[in-house]
Amino acid sequence: MEKADTPLDDIRANIEKTCKIARRSPDEVTLVAVSKMHPAEAIIPLLEQGQVHYGENRVQEAQSKWPGLRDRFPDAQLHLVGQLQSNKAEDAVALFDVIHSLDRSSLVKALGKAFDKLGKRVPCFVQVDVGKEDQKGGCPIDKLPDLLDQAREAQIPLAGLMCIPPLDTEPAPFFAFLDKLARDHELDGRSMGMSGDYETAIRLGATHVRVGTALFGERPEPA
Repeated sequence: MEKADTPLDDIRANIEKTCKIARRSPDEVTLVAVSKMHPAEAIIPLLEQGQVHYGENRVQEAQSKWPGLRDRFPDAQLHLVGQLQSNKAEDAVALFDVIHSLDRSSLVKALGKAFDKLGKRVPCFVQVDVGKEDQKGGCPIDKLPDLLDQAREAQIPLAGLMCIPPLDTEPAPFFAFLDKLARDHELDGRSMGMSGDYETAIRLGATHVRVGTALFGERPEPA
């Protein structure tokens, strides 16, 4: 029986097509399904289709739904894509496989302490404030070299750089800028691109795209 088309199939096909246009291998791009605010029952169909990487915004929410899911699907990899409070660093290190939002010195210290305590080192993307929007978090561009030095000194595995371009603005220049910053600092990863612009991000060097709405539909309203 032929398998019905699903959003996951469509996204995978779009990634493959975009990579072909960009003369890249689809293996260079990791699809992170952003499951924040969606219940476990909405995630299970993607897990059953072999989707491995998932993004959550909040430590507490991930703690409430992922232990049970991981019992059934132990290969699942969790990415923290939202801002991380320093006092939640240890909980984040215990649960997540990748952190996308390292953005300040105090968090470097908190993560370094958590790594040492738990005997686990989690790859981290440094979030860069490419749009100069304080509310989104991110390291100011001029402070990036110092933060990278601090992270390396703390033996934090650096996965690359991450950004969230300003809303309702053409994202391509911001993606191109993050790609240049990553090259300038000899970092391999670029976590950039979401449901509305992941194809553009891939053409400009994204290695991780964070796709939520296109896979799960609109997020439920908070209770």
